[in-house]
Amino acid sequence: MVLLMMEIEYELSLLKDLIEIDTDVMKKEGYSDCASLIKERMKELGLKVDVFDPNLADGIKRPSVVGTLDVGSEITIGLVTHYDVVPPGEGWTKPPFRLTLSDGKAYGRGAADDKSAIAVSLGAAKIVRDDARFNIKILASPEEEVGGEWGIGYLMQDVGIKFDFGIIVDSMPNIVSIGASGIVQGEIKVIGKQGHAGYPHRAINPVHELSRLINEFEKFIKMREEKQSSADAPPGSPKKKVWGRLSFTMLGGGIKENVIPSEAWTRFDMRLLPEEDPEEAKKEMLVFFDSIRDFIKGFATITFKGTDRGYLTHPTNRFVQSFVDSTRIVFGEPLPIAASLGGDDGRFLANEGIPVVSYGTIAEDTNFHGVDEYVYLKDLKNVRDVFVEFIKKR
Repeated sequence: MVLLMMEIEYELSLLKDLIEIDTDVMKKEGYSDCASLIKERMKELGLKVDVFDPNLADGIKRPSVVGTLDVGSEITIGLVTHYDVVPPGEGWTKPPFRLTLSDGKAYGRGAADDKSAIAVSLGAAKIVRDDARFNIKILASPEEEVGGEWGIGYLMQDVGIKFDFGIIVDSMPNIVSIGASGIVQGEIKVIGKQGHAGYPHRAINPVHELSRLINEFEKFIKMREEKQSSADAPPGSPKKKVWGRLSFTMLGGGIKENVIPSEAWTRFDMRLLPEEDPEEAKKEMLVFFDSIRDFIKGFATITFKGTDRGYLTHPTNRFVQSFVDSTRIVFGEPLPIAASLGGDDGRFLANEGIPVVSYGTIAEDTNFHGVDEYVYLKDLKNVRDVFVEFIKKR
């Protein structure tokens, strides 16, 4: 363990400094300090550094930092990271904004998601330096935890950052992800007739009717599950291929225990196949909704509130194959290729026609978004070394 810590001394030092800056995406108060730290660390490595800020009307700074290593190659590789984190929440046994090392793990909010990504990306650049076969752009942005529109989205769509192949350093260390699921979110509402709970026969209870509607949606959920992608699902998944999913995630309605409310609602999250068209998925859901809405009393509506397209990079892409070969050099055998069940910032690259994979330090059991988040020290080294093998001259 001592030898391992010596091998990743730079990465741990940088991770410590990053974690000590609270970049809670809801407060957005530590963004400028964190961006300044990243800028200085990039400059220390001899990278050309640019900082971009969308300068929104709310006056909150959202700086994205782009460090470039130019070795005169015709090919540029992008390493995409984010420095914002979700709120720490309650119940931590270790301080969320101080790095704690214990039993081969480094604890702290953002230790896995996603500040270790910044550490290993800069660590790889430090090792390779002018021995790189590609130019490198390392992107560190805020706002990923709220959709990425004013982070990597702003860099790609408004600033016009370009490269030939991208790696979203915000994923698991045991697979090379070549795609991510699309997302359709929305709300179903049932409007009934308000009344006294002691006289239910005089009212139309939207809570009861909504529950019937949700039960009917079990048929649609099964329909979605029958849809399967051409891409493999991550290891340990219940299906071999990425499949369609629908979850009802929120419920609301009512004002008082003895009052039958006038309306009740539920919100849903539908996960699409990476190659699936969100508009077609919406149409399918609307057709099913229209087929069951008359089964209940009251008036039911459906509203779509958020959509993200998935993406899928072909596994035979030359950069993908070279990256997988780099995992073989580090691990002794190539890591499996699969697509993610979630979404990630790779869609912003895919929208610009850039082939992209996702690979990072976020192991499944690292409590990312939970209390006592951590990253395995071995993953810091292994992910960094995969990047080194991919980037360096062969």
